[in-house]
Amino acid sequence: MTQDIHIIGGGLAGSEAAWQLAEAGLKVRLSEMRGGGDMTPAHESDRLAEMVCSNSFRSDDAENNAVGLLHQEMRRLGSLVMAQADATKVPAGSALAVDRDGFAARVTEKLEGHPNITIVRERIDALPDHPCIIATGPLTGSALAEAIAAETGRDALAFFDAIAPIVHGDSIDMSVAWKAARWNKGGDDYINCPLTKEQYHAFVEALNAGEKTEFKEWEKDTPYFEGCMPIEVMAERGPETLRFGPLKGVGLDDPRTGRWPYACVQLRQDNASGTLWNIVGFQTKLKHGAQVEIFRTIPGLENAEFARLGGIHRNSFIRSPDLLDRQLRLKSRPNVRFAGQITGCEGYVESAAIGLIAARFALAEARGEDLAPPPNLTALGALLGHITVDANVATFQPMNVNFGLMPPLPERFRKADRKKAYTDRARAAFAEWLGEPAPAAPQPAEADRIDA
Repeated sequence: MTQDIHIIGGGLAGSEAAWQLAEAGLKVRLSEMRGGGDMTPAHESDRLAEMVCSNSFRSDDAENNAVGLLHQEMRRLGSLVMAQADATKVPAGSALAVDRDGFAARVTEKLEGHPNITIVRERIDALPDHPCIIATGPLTGSALAEAIAAETGRDALAFFDAIAPIVHGDSIDMSVAWKAARWNKGGDDYINCPLTKEQYHAFVEALNAGEKTEFKEWEKDTPYFEGCMPIEVMAERGPETLRFGPLKGVGLDDPRTGRWPYACVQLRQDNASGTLWNIVGFQTKLKHGAQVEIFRTIPGLENAEFARLGGIHRNSFIRSPDLLDRQLRLKSRPNVRFAGQITGCEGYVESAAIGLIAARFALAEARGEDLAPPPNLTALGALLGHITVDANVATFQPMNVNFGLMPPLPERFRKADRKKAYTDRARAAFAEWLGEPAPAAPQPAEADRIDA
């Protein structure tokens, strides 16, 4: 098949980009090195769109959460990733979590079966001269990374990312743990393991003393991404840090006491059958032996069997606001677009979203059209703006989508109404960008406004 465009990388961004272009009628060559004799330090299979860290797409609340709003915008644009996430969702309260194996299998099946897509298991080591989208993610192969650095004349920035462990559900002691969601939102979607004050502080001490992965000399100054901080690094910040973070007991009524625990470890369902559970917020750089020893001190996990232990890997991204134009093209070589986490967006959803908009820009260019970027009042537009024009180049770091990336509201709202005001405004702007009638949005009562 003669290709119209070349996608390099079969993660969430590359898979989404390939689908968008193929559905529009373009012939796509999708190159993925896994399955062709190469593997990354984080992946376990050669499936496309494999999720290597959490199985959560985070909040699905499109009224009060920026990532939920991004979910909604992507669904309106025919996102493959969101469609397959919805098809493989598992209980997770107000969050959208998926059966990771089922999700990757369905995405792979959809792409393999598309008549306009040719999947080639190959490693690409140089920047192509033809139209392409590079979506190789934060674990870009060394040869291609060197080619990118040679082209841009700048070193890639980098940070560490960590993977949380997964526990076999039948090894959790449910006489100690119980199922519930915080504030009873979402029924019994999480398994909760309560800790007393003494147990909590002993756990923190064990984390601080546990044997950690040693870094190579060139890795020692690489920063962590704040949204995926290893649990033992959080523990080093102070003895109470975890209790006000991933081990927060607030909103969880222990049925045995009727009270909130001093601290609480939560596990989230990781597959459709409920046999695997992800320890929430437990990304870690502890060595494997230390993980087993320390995590089995958690009440309810004394006999835990681990389907996967945590790990750590070095992630790289480019200085996108300096190197890319508003349509994600490399300024020095406009036939090359970048998408996904290599651009400095962070998160599964954000990665796929940038793959989606990169494909739409490439499609418009192939048709001789000019597609205006989505306005920065929208979740997609705000995220795109962060990695192209709005971020400070000198301090650029990976970022999840959030309301802080959007322009401030023209009026002051009470705190309880502010998020809804952002999403109402975003939906109207998104509809206008699509050329559709604006959705009806109720105006806040005068009492809900705060005059400046």
